[in-house]
Parts: sequence; C-alpha cells; structure tokens
Amino acid sequence: MKHFTLTGAARAGALTAIAACWATFAAAQDVTLKMHQFLPPQANVPKLILVPWAERVMEASGGRIKIDHFPSMQLGGKPPELATQVVDGVADIIWTVAGYTPGRFPQAEVFELPFIMSNAEDTSRAFWQFAEANMMDADFAEMKILGVWVHGPGVIHSKDPVNSIADLNGKTVRGPTRIITGMLGELGATPVGMPVPAVPEALSKGVINATVIPWEVTAALKVPELVTNHTTFGDEALYTTAFIFAMNKDKYDSLPDDLKAAIDGQSGADLSALAGKTMAESDGPARKAAEDRGNNIIDLTPEQVAEWKEAADPVEAGWIADMDAKGFDGQALVDQAKSLIEKNSM
Repeated sequence: MKHFTLTGAARAGALTAIAACWATFAAAQDVTLKMHQFLPPQANVPKLILVPWAERVMEASGGRIKIDHFPSMQLGGKPPELATQVVDGVADIIWTVAGYTPGRFPQAEVFELPFIMSNAEDTSRAFWQFAEANMMDADFAEMKILGVWVHGPGVIHSKDPVNSIADLNGKTVRGPTRIITGMLGELGATPVGMPVPAVPEALSKGVINATVIPWEVTAALKVPELVTNHTTFGDEALYTTAFIFAMNKDKYDSLPDDLKAAIDGQSGADLSALAGKTMAESDGPARKAAEDRGNNIIDLTPEQVAEWKEAADPVEAGWIADMDAKGFDGQALVDQAKSLIEKNSM
C-alpha cells in the first residue's frame, strides 16, 4: 500500500506539473498590447480607424490578442515622443505624425510636399508602396510598420480671411511638420510648428492667428468656434501630413505565427488606403458643421490656386536639394512618389 500511495502521489504531482505547463503555454500564447496615440477618443482617427482596427485584430486572433487603447497621451510623454516610445517598448503600438520627429523619417516627407496629392485614399496606398520599396529597412528599421497614410486636402483656418497669398503676410500660422512650416514661410507667413493637440490653446491665447489642419479634425479641436474663416483649394491639396501606425518590433517578433498573421491580415496597403479614405470622408461633415455655424468658407478658384502653386514651387526644389545633401536622390524620390500616386489614381 505504501508503494501505491507513493506512486499515486507521484502521479498526482506529475499531473499537476503537466497542467501547470499547459497553463503556462496557453498564457504564453495570449497577449495584451498597449496602443498609444495623441488625439482624444472621440476624434475621427481613433474612433473610425484605430479602434476598429484593434477590434478586427482581436477578432481575427480568436480573442487571444487584447489591445488596450490609450488616447490623448495617457501613457505619458508628448506627441513627438511616440516614435521613441514604440521603439523602447513604452507602448506596443503607436499612431503618430512622421514629422513630429524631424529628420527621423526623411523619405516620408515627400508625401507632404505642396500640391503633390488630391485623393487621400490613392495617395495613402502609394505611400505604403513607397515605404515598402524605400523605408522598411531604412527610416522604419527599428519598428514594425502596420500602416502609413495621409489625410485629405489641408485647409487654412484663420481668424482673419485669407483670400490671397498676400493675406498671409504678418500672420502667425501653425504647421505640423518642418515641410509644412517651411511652405508657410515660403508663402509669407510666420510659421510656428506644434502638434495638433496644442492648436486650440494656441488659437485661444493668440499665440497663432491661423492653423493648417484638415477639416476632419476641426470638430474634435473646436476650431470652428475659435476662428471663423476657412480657406480651401478646390480639388487640390495645399498640403497633407504623413502618418505612421507602428508596433514594437520585438513584441511583434515574439508572437507565434498565427497571431502575427492576425495582425498582418488587418494591416498594410489596404489598411493604409482605408485610413486615408476614412479621414478624407470625414472632411465633409466637419465642413458642414462650420457652415452651419455661419463661418466664412473661402473656396479659391483654379486661377487663384495656380498662383499658390507657383509660390510654393521652391519648397519642392529645396527638399530635393536637402535630400541630395543627406545622401538620397531627392529628384528620384519625388518622381517615384508622383508616379505611384498617378498609378494608384487610375
């Protein structure tokens, strides 16, 4: 009896050990990811793009991936720190503006050049293809890229009407990135660079007289309540902004293949195009809200837009020279970006 009691105890211990191993194995297959970004949760990008993406990934993983959303920089830091946070593992997933960290993603700037795009969906798909060809092992080598995209045509929102280029003289205008602030300076404004969450306070305190942002984010920032004039460029885009949606590379590499597939299946070119399309489609309701308030919408004529294009031409030439000095072929990058945009617009 003593022999069998010991054997039973051994068996029980073995079963317990096996169960513990299986529990550990199962737990190792499940993961919770922290998604961090700079806008409030009610803004269009988190509401219509980031959170739905997270939900699709969680569903595709059979519930084995959980993604916790931290909007408005709730994990700490400032928007320009997001790229470093995802590399260092402070956040597992981030959405940010490429130009918030000047010089870190130099090739992405090509998609911010004046009047390079008009359709955000097509340009965003082109941006992904451009990134695959040029950036994954260069600008983006430290992170796993999930998507890249641009917003719809940029708009000038101002306290005083901007009917012509001359109206920018003496105006302090916010821009999101060095390319766009450079363009504003070329057009005669006094540019001020700042992340978009800082815009409402800067407008209310008179730090800036105007800002460039797409229509879609104006409601979340209450811009139509702070300014009453909005200058648009018809079917053209004075500018757009390059966005990056990325994951910590080590975290991604640590996942089993099926969970990587769950993430990959919801990411890439189609996500990029969908995100650009979604942002552009959100422009219409935001513009209507400003119209309903009685704000002044200034739609420039094609002839006026042509004047703005001519005035902004030096920005592209300057960028090409700057990229050449950094060891890139600036003209080739511009030509490639424009070719991809045209190809995806057919």
